[in-house]
Amino acid sequence: MPIIVQLDVMLAKRKMRSKELAEIIGITEQNVSLLKSGKVRGVRFETLEKICEALDCQPGDLLEFTTEEK
Repeated sequence: MPIIVQLDVMLAKRKMRSKELAEIIGITEQNVSLLKSGKVRGVRFETLEKICEALDCQPGDLLEFTTEEK
């Protein structure tokens, strides 16, 4: 997929665990894990907004576009 999710990188930069993020934004830890692994087909803007707010970042910090298949 040409969109790479960098959520794990931002969590590490903010020294936050997935469980803590899940509690802050109100989704399950399993859903955070799916987002981190890029195994989701989409994400609601509302959820993206909450993630950005919790991690004090921009959507572009979490998502990367590439033309290469990985």
